Amino acid sequence: MADASPFLAQVFACIWAIAAREAEAKGVDISQTIGLARGDLVALAARWLQAPDAGAIAQMARAEVVLDDEEGMLLALLDAHRADQGRDSAWLARMVTRRAMQPNHLWQDLGLPDRAALSRLLRETFPKLAARNVNNMKWKKFFYRSLCEMEGFHLCTAPSCRECDDFDACFGPEDGESLLARNRRENMSGSLSHP
Repeated sequence: MADASPFLAQVFACIWAIAAREAEAKGVDISQTIGLARGDLVALAARWLQAPDAGAIAQMARAEVVLDDEEGMLLALLDAHRADQGRDSAWLARMVTRRAMQPNHLWQDLGLPDRAALSRLLRETFPKLAARNVNNMKWKKFFYRSLCEMEGFHLCTAPSCRECDDFDACFGPEDGESLLARNRRENMSGSLSHP
């Protein structure tokens, strides 16, 4: 039941909000920015966002979401490590996959308030995969490192992370402003400048 997890409700609302904002800015439908097809969007909105107008939600999305090869590999990795076979975790696997293709820290691209929220989400939804990130590597870097290892090759040329010149790129701080907070601030300043 959706009311059993306020944290998960917040996660879905954050992802929806950032994906909807991006879809509007790019002039595409939300299925392209969130990674869910129409039926899944309608079901997610009804279950987690208490959105009663399924028709309006259905108008926001196309019936199909096409994944490129990179997304397909990441989705397969996430699907293989889901905590359960429920539709919430399936939706999260697709949403994380699509949002991971964006250029910011993953927590920002998911609209989450900080990295700690992302780490909690991944521990709860993909626990065996998250448990492998023992050195607290940045999540996108960790996903791609995992994919490379599955394919039998290594991205890194250094013998160990501690000896690598790019250590901070993989393990440095993931701070910054939440994209939803930034959008809200920009909207507020824009509305103040236009009487």
